[in-house]
Amino acid sequence: MIGNEWSAHGLCRTVNPDHLFGEGAAQNRAKVLCGGCGVRTECLAYALDERIEYGVWGGMTERDRRALLRRRPTVTSWQRLLETARDKHERALCAPDLAVEG
Repeated sequence: MIGNEWSAHGLCRTVNPDHLFGEGAAQNRAKVLCGGCGVRTECLAYALDERIEYGVWGGMTERDRRALLRRRPTVTSWQRLLETARDKHERALCAPDLAVEG
């Protein structure tokens, strides 16, 4: 999706925004909500590319995102990286079983 049009499709739009910016157990509840969201990849990529410091985005807390950014300092587009990885994963799930019986 272009820009952040994806945000209109996020599961988080149905909850109080304060729930996404809590601490402790509130963060864990927000991460669970993100787990079933269809735009999780776009959300996480946006937060990483924009260096958003607070809240749960795409299933990751600010601490999770900081750690990821430190581990991968050379990534120039998280959107491209994460969407490519997601697409590759989805193609692998849909590929016919190529195992050879022996």
